[in-house]
Amino acid sequence: MAFLGFVNVYCLRVNLSVAIVKMVNTTGLADNDTVTNECPGDVDNSTTSSSQGEFHWDETTQGVVLGSFFYGYITTQIPGGWLAGKIGGRRLFGYGVLCTSALTLLTPVVARWSLPGLIVLRIVEGIGEGVTFPSMHAMFGVWSPILERSKLTSLAYSGAQMGTVISLPISGYLCDSDLAGGWPSVFYIFGALGIVWVIAWLLLIHDTPGQHPRISKTERTHIEESIGKKEDLKTPWKSILTCGPLWGIAAAHFAYNWGMYSMLTCLPTYMKQILKFNIKKNSLLSAVPYLALWILQVVSGYLADFIRRNNYMNTLNTRRLLNTSGLLIPAVFMVAVAYSGCNHTLAVVLLTFAVGTGGLSMAGYQVNHLDIAPRFAGTLFGITNAIATIPGFLAPLVVGILTNHQETSEQWRKFFFITSAIYVVGAVIYLVLAKGEELDWAKSPDKTIIVEPATDTENIHSQVSTNHSDKIII
Repeated sequence: MAFLGFVNVYCLRVNLSVAIVKMVNTTGLADNDTVTNECPGDVDNSTTSSSQGEFHWDETTQGVVLGSFFYGYITTQIPGGWLAGKIGGRRLFGYGVLCTSALTLLTPVVARWSLPGLIVLRIVEGIGEGVTFPSMHAMFGVWSPILERSKLTSLAYSGAQMGTVISLPISGYLCDSDLAGGWPSVFYIFGALGIVWVIAWLLLIHDTPGQHPRISKTERTHIEESIGKKEDLKTPWKSILTCGPLWGIAAAHFAYNWGMYSMLTCLPTYMKQILKFNIKKNSLLSAVPYLALWILQVVSGYLADFIRRNNYMNTLNTRRLLNTSGLLIPAVFMVAVAYSGCNHTLAVVLLTFAVGTGGLSMAGYQVNHLDIAPRFAGTLFGITNAIATIPGFLAPLVVGILTNHQETSEQWRKFFFITSAIYVVGAVIYLVLAKGEELDWAKSPDKTIIVEPATDTENIHSQVSTNHSDKIII
C-alpha cells in the first residue's frame, strides 16, 4: 500500500511537467530565438516547432509554475515528521494524498481562471504532499526490522519512480488525445485515482504492529523484538540539529534531489525543445530513465541487506558504498549528456544511465535516518527532505534563466555541469560525516541493543561495558 501510495504521489506531482508542454502556446516564440533548429533531422519536427496551447507563458514563467509546488512542499516536512512521530503516520500520509488529489481535480479550472491562482493551488498541493515521506519514514521506524529495512523502504519509496514511469507516457497520450479531452483529462484522472487509494489506505493500514487487528502473533513478535515497541519520547531537538551524520545525509539528499527534480520537471522540455520529440514520444522516452531508476532502487535495497546480513560490510560502509555509487556515477553521465549533441539515441541512453544509476543511493542516505535514530526517523527525514526540497523550485528557475530566449544545447550544457558538480559535493560530504549505528542520544533509557550477525566479540563486550543494564539480542 505504501508503494501504491507513492505511485499516486508522483503521478500527482509529475503530470504538470508533461501537460505544460501542451498547455503553453509557443507560436511565434521562434522569432525570439526561444526555439532552435540546431539539431538537423529532428524527430517529427513538424509537430514540435510550435504548440497551439492556451497559455502564453515564457520559460521563466513555466519554471515558476513547475517549481511552485515545492514552495508549499518544503513547509510541512519538519512538522510532518514530528507529528507522525507523535500521532502515527497513517492518517497523516492518507490526508496528505487526499489534499493533493482533490486540488489536482481543480487544476484545469484554476489554470484558466488565473496564473497566480494556479501558482497558489500548486503551493497548497505541495503543503498537503509534504507530509507523505516523513510520515512514512516514521511508520518504518516501528514496522521495519533492522536487517530488512533497506529492502522494505527501497520497495515502498520506489513507488515514486513507478509513478513517474506511469504518469509521463499516460499524460502524454491524454494530452494528445482529443477523445480523452486533452490536457485537462490528465488532472481529472490522476486526481480521482488518488482519492480511491486514500480510501483503501485508511481502511487497511494501521500505525503500529501492535494496533493491527489482522497481523499474526509471530510477525508482530518478530518486528517488536527487532526494533522494540513504539514509545512516546521527547524529541531531542538540540542533539538532532547538532548531529553531524544528519547533515551528511542532508547533503547527499540535496544532491540526489537536485538531479532527480531537475530531470523530473525539465526533461520533457529538453526532449521537446532540443531533441525535437513530439509529445507522445517525448513523454514515453522521458519515462525510460525513471524505469531504470525504479529497478535500481529496488535492487539497491535488497543488495544492502544482503551485504549486511552476510557481514561482507558493516552498515556504515554499505551505506557509503551505495550512496557514493548513486551520486558519482550519475555525475559522470551528466557530463556525457552535455556533449551528446543531436544524437537522439545516445542522449536517451546517457540520460537513462544518469537518472537510473542514482537509484543506488536509495540504500545509502535514504535509509540512513533509520540507522542512526529509528525512533525519530520521521523528524530527521523531515529536516533533510526540507533541505532537499530546495532543488524542486530552484532547479526549474535555473533552467529557465539559463535557457530563456536561448534554447540551445550549449545553455543546457551549463545546467548539466552544475548538476554534476552538486552530485560530487554531496557524495564527498556524506562520506566524511556518515555513521551507521544508532546514536547515543537516539536511544531510549531502557534500550535493547541489537547486535548484527557475526559482530565481533570485542564490539559486544564494548557495548556491554557501557550499557550494563541493557539486554542484548544476538
